[in-house]
Amino acid sequence: MTHQETIEVQELLSARKRIVIVTHKNPDGDAMGSSLGLYNYLIRKKHSVKVVTPNGYPTFLQWLPGDDKVIEHSEHPDRAEAAIKKADVIFCLDFNALRRIGEVGKLVKKAKAAKILIDHHLQPEKFADYMLCDKRSCSTSQLVFDFIALLGDKKLINKKIANCLYTGIMTDTLNFRIGTTSAHTHHITAELIEAGAQNNLAYVNVFDTNTENRVRLLGYALQKMTLLKEFNTAFISLTATELKKFGFQKGDTEGLVNYPLSVEGIRFSVLFIEMQDEIKISLRSKGSFDVNTFARKHFSGGGHLNAAGGEAHTMLDEVVTSFVNLLPEYKEHLLRPT
Repeated sequence: MTHQETIEVQELLSARKRIVIVTHKNPDGDAMGSSLGLYNYLIRKKHSVKVVTPNGYPTFLQWLPGDDKVIEHSEHPDRAEAAIKKADVIFCLDFNALRRIGEVGKLVKKAKAAKILIDHHLQPEKFADYMLCDKRSCSTSQLVFDFIALLGDKKLINKKIANCLYTGIMTDTLNFRIGTTSAHTHHITAELIEAGAQNNLAYVNVFDTNTENRVRLLGYALQKMTLLKEFNTAFISLTATELKKFGFQKGDTEGLVNYPLSVEGIRFSVLFIEMQDEIKISLRSKGSFDVNTFARKHFSGGGHLNAAGGEAHTMLDEVVTSFVNLLPEYKEHLLRPT
């Protein structure tokens, strides 16, 4: 945001407002960390705030302060719609296009509220009145911290806010491993810990609360992993029947797509999951191979240079075959030294 836009947002939030925070479908740690971090900040500013998600999210994120106030549109469409219609301000977090939030996007588009987009994905669409977008940022949670700082309110960051934002940063950086983890990121996390973030609790709650079924599903999925070494590529596909066999719950495949990248030589990893109404596709890469462009071109998706998502609406086997048939087109880049 420009200096003038910052002043305008400060004025917008200077009096009590009805505010709704929305985030993307199948919310992850950054989506919920940034949303609930912002929620707790705005509550401290005496606003009336609601968080709306398109659908549910993993149980390992439901310890975050404010979780009990979240409205899932898939479960409570009337409540979600009423909140969005009545809102004076709508914050859009961790997505770059309204289509990323499904039916909620249509409600946001029609809403008369002022819209503020905070996001770190590539190529954000200009649907908001104010935008704080930076593809160099490691996470939207980091940008929410920056947003609070821009408004001169770092002093308001308490334990609740700090735990949410720390969790969002921790999860979206894969425990501070990805390339966009900067010195600024570490300065922020230090400030969050000083403000009360329990870094050890965040790690335990997110990574050390696995069900037996989730661990067994991980082992099964890794056994199914297919390596295409002629393309430095690996993929895993899971059918709805296989997921049911392991008592699948939302979040059970979180992070699974990253495992094949630990195999020496593998630069491109894809996870295909057969859901009720679509094939969910997660893409990860090392080096300069651009999975954002790949997902946008072939799977109606997008994201970051090295991490993206997409979807398909045909049979799982057809999607996997189509993917494999695309690889020769990218062979030269995939085999290029990093």
